[in-house]
Amino acid sequence: MQVLSRLIGVTAGALAFLMGGSAAFAQIMGQPHPKQLGLQTAATPVMEDLVAFHDGLLIVISVITIFVLALLLICMVRFNRRRNPTPSRTTHNTLIEVIWTVVPIMILTGIAIPSFKLLFYQQNIPPADLTIKAQGNQWYWSYTYPDNGKFEFDSRMLDETDRPKQKPNEPRLLAVDNDIVVPVNKVVRVQVTADASGVIHSFAVPSFGIKIDAVPGRLNETWFKAEREGIYYGQCSELCGRDHAFMPIAVRVVGDAEFAKWVEDAKKKYAREDSAPTAVAAVPAATQ
Repeated sequence: MQVLSRLIGVTAGALAFLMGGSAAFAQIMGQPHPKQLGLQTAATPVMEDLVAFHDGLLIVISVITIFVLALLLICMVRFNRRRNPTPSRTTHNTLIEVIWTVVPIMILTGIAIPSFKLLFYQQNIPPADLTIKAQGNQWYWSYTYPDNGKFEFDSRMLDETDRPKQKPNEPRLLAVDNDIVVPVNKVVRVQVTADASGVIHSFAVPSFGIKIDAVPGRLNETWFKAEREGIYYGQCSELCGRDHAFMPIAVRVVGDAEFAKWVEDAKKKYAREDSAPTAVAAVPAATQ
């Protein structure tokens, strides 16, 4: 599966090079890039498995499509009115009917088994090294770190007035004022909910292979383990209202020492004035 995934990746890269030049060939971590073919570069084990499954399934459906197209062309050429003025009156063929019933069942079973394994891998949250609570608001995100002290902060998209001044090297419509910061090679559990406005949001970061709804009054959970340092971008993936397109998510993955320093700075910068606990009880993820 991995060999096939790499082969398809190389082929897609070559096509992108021919279509858009050498700039399109370069893979930009954590965000989409112009004339991109395929999924974003994987940064977590879950996303690596998703890419491998996607690429393998692409081969299967391509083979099926080519086979069906070939059958249609054969029928058009060999069994048209000109070639066969007297059509056959054959109506049944037991062997063919058994084949076209059994073979699709075998193909679907072969697809279902790895699909269920991958789904279980995504939903079965391992013991977490860090917990983050993400709350969707109208229309921005708020984050708390229950394991690291009583602080929380809002994350809003930088408009084109502030972005060139504060973060000129980050992409338009994806750069935010306050990033989520997590350590590299650590299991991060993300507890996702939404404020009481009644609006449903969706927390999604493509390079991590995560996407989960943020529902008012409900707690959903997902997880990721980023294996490469860098900044990874996502967006609200639910049509949540007027500013749906302006709710980006930015996750900055750093080393352990840098994360520890950021936590100490965040405790001072984003300290809560109230004494209400920010921790959320660990409960099973709600079924969507």
